Amino acid sequence: MSKQLRGKWPVMILILVCLIVSGCAKQSPSASPAAGQAKIPVSETYYVFDTVVTVKVYDEKIQKDQFAHIGTILDNVELWLNRENKNSEIYKVNQMAGKEAVKVSPEAFKAVKSALQDSIDSNGVFDLTIGPIVSLWGVGQEGAHKPADSDIAKSLALVNYKEVTLDEANQTVKLNKPGMSLDIGGTGKGYAADLIAEYLESQGFHSAIIDMGGNLLTVGQKPDGSDWNIGIQNPDQSRGTSVGTVKVGPMAIVASGIYERFFIENGVRYHHIMDTSTGAPVQNELASVTILTDQSAMVGEGLDNWVFALGLEKGLAYVDSREGVEAVFITKDQKVYVSKGLKGKLVMSDPGFTLMGE
Repeated sequence: MSKQLRGKWPVMILILVCLIVSGCAKQSPSASPAAGQAKIPVSETYYVFDTVVTVKVYDEKIQKDQFAHIGTILDNVELWLNRENKNSEIYKVNQMAGKEAVKVSPEAFKAVKSALQDSIDSNGVFDLTIGPIVSLWGVGQEGAHKPADSDIAKSLALVNYKEVTLDEANQTVKLNKPGMSLDIGGTGKGYAADLIAEYLESQGFHSAIIDMGGNLLTVGQKPDGSDWNIGIQNPDQSRGTSVGTVKVGPMAIVASGIYERFFIENGVRYHHIMDTSTGAPVQNELASVTILTDQSAMVGEGLDNWVFALGLEKGLAYVDSREGVEAVFITKDQKVYVSKGLKGKLVMSDPGFTLMGE
């Protein structure tokens, strides 16, 4: 369950978010927030999905019970979608793989349906049944190591989104083969951010930042009506260090890369973004991809690893073909590429990186 953190955590998170959202507490003296809105946000911090979540609302009217309701939203999403939680609906679906369909809540069904559609649209580059491979490698967990090729082959045989059966009328999910496992935790974080944004808007709060452990969803504009100034994560540095900034309105900003979760074995770095064709971490020229979309945080989360796995050339081409989606690609040799909608909009701040194609 989510836990509201006290002590040092809120201070640390505030520092990190201010680094990412540069200017979050800096406004010109002439800035004039709307009635009730505050220049300095009211914030609450939670621990859920194995990460720190911070919600910052630029409105002095927000109350403790409203932050408590946001905590309930986070708890609910974990109970719907966290495959490691034995009480979750997804855990039950995975336990019944190859046996029977499992009735789930409308919210869980919506998330699974969205992840399945991403799997179909990407022709399996993104696959919601990647669970067996994720478990086998255990990246980010104690004792993670490179599995035997034979074990990879066995797990990879269980990865196939075409073996997921959804029954919309009965709201059931079935995995057709024993041993299959759904893993939609990433898109689940985006889903939670979307639900929190919807709740804040319904309560009359129209200026906020939802930080899901580094991935952001901005609600409305800053209190003075201007756009948010968002930092693009430097993949070579700790979270909160940017290579440059871009101004955005209401937007989901989702970053993923080889810097997040990894282990090193015999001098080789193995990261958490898995290639559904090999059953091993994706190997290409990219260090990170940041997706920016005005559609939803769940859409952004679904696209991020998928676009990363496509690589620079195919990833850029795909993003440029999508409406309402932009991206920043950073290569291992510290070159930065942006999709066509971001041309001229990324302001570089780190001289160690080179912006290409401008």
